[in-house]
Amino acid sequence: MYGVVRAVPGIDAAPKRSIRSFHMARRRPGRTRSTTRLHEARKALHRVRITVRRSAVDYFRGGTSDWFALVVLLLTVPALAYLTVLLPSWCAPEALVLPIIAGGLLLRPANLLVLYAAAAVALIVESALLGPYQDGAGRVTPGTVLVVATGGLSGLLVAQFRSRVGVPWRRGGTMLFDLRERIRVQSKLPKLPRGWHREWALRPAGGQSFSGDFVVAARTGPDGRILEVVLTDVSGKGMDAGSRALLLSGAFGGLLGSLPPHAFLPAANGYLLRQDWQEGFATSVHLVLDLDSGDYELYSAGHVPALQRAGGTGRWEEKAGDGPLLGVYDGAQFDPVKGRLGHGDVLMLFTDGLVETAERDLADGIDRLTGAADRYVSSGFGGAAWHLIESVARDVNDDRALLVLCRT
Repeated sequence: MYGVVRAVPGIDAAPKRSIRSFHMARRRPGRTRSTTRLHEARKALHRVRITVRRSAVDYFRGGTSDWFALVVLLLTVPALAYLTVLLPSWCAPEALVLPIIAGGLLLRPANLLVLYAAAAVALIVESALLGPYQDGAGRVTPGTVLVVATGGLSGLLVAQFRSRVGVPWRRGGTMLFDLRERIRVQSKLPKLPRGWHREWALRPAGGQSFSGDFVVAARTGPDGRILEVVLTDVSGKGMDAGSRALLLSGAFGGLLGSLPPHAFLPAANGYLLRQDWQEGFATSVHLVLDLDSGDYELYSAGHVPALQRAGGTGRWEEKAGDGPLLGVYDGAQFDPVKGRLGHGDVLMLFTDGLVETAERDLADGIDRLTGAADRYVSSGFGGAAWHLIESVARDVNDDRALLVLCRT
């Protein structure tokens, strides 16, 4: 009686899809909420991590107050006093010198006095609780007071010096690091077109990070086809000349390319004269090289001669311009020497610390340098600059710099 009712696709499929969509719609908000919460948690964790990292960087660079360090050190003092009273044989009264030394490095002089007052109170409490010092070890003796007082005096002197300089100890190391990196960046040689190879190496006196030798270089002229390099040796060495070298490298880098080549050394000489330094002279050599033809001009201000090796004959020739030291007298004239670098030729610019010492004159040093450089001809002078300094003037107590320029 009843017939078989067949499903009509257009009617039956739509309810199934709608039911499935309904269930998916019911599940989706839950998943979306959980995903959103996880995303927000990750963003919050990221913000916390960034905030903590910035706070740590600001603290160690000296950009924040020292109240946090003061509170920590003030809490350390009673903790050490308690350990001294509890275990005098393991924590001696002299342990109070530890937060005092740390305070001398971290705190300002005013806050340092607060820490010293806390340490003095702790010593009085320890002396009262431990009893007379004749009973043996772990007592507050006159030597204990002397050690703590000496540590406090040393810390106060360090804090006073930092206060006069105006740079916290955390920031002082960062500042020196920044200065060293700025010198390295300014001494970076530009890339040269195919067919040219350049290397630069510097070794300060005594293994220090600062040197009186520096180089500035730039590609100037139309389409940057002119290479200008200035190698300078400031009077003094190491840390003594490092600050003046940093100042001059910035000034010379600004002059390089802004003036015609023949006007660079006169302008540099006038700049040194205006500084009115007691030890304000310097030697310098200025190379102006055409990267297309290989023709060059070499200006010198009292600098040691450059060395050019002819690729065809293998002979070394000294190249030296005519000019006095920088910073000696006004109106100095600097006459260049001209030359050309052919294929296979090598030009070396260096400072006197590489070839001249108290026991060795300039001629012997140049002979030794050229003899060592001949060993790198077959390798195209790859990695030669640093190795030449090591082999020729390794133990010399002077700044040594070497620039090698080759045309392949």
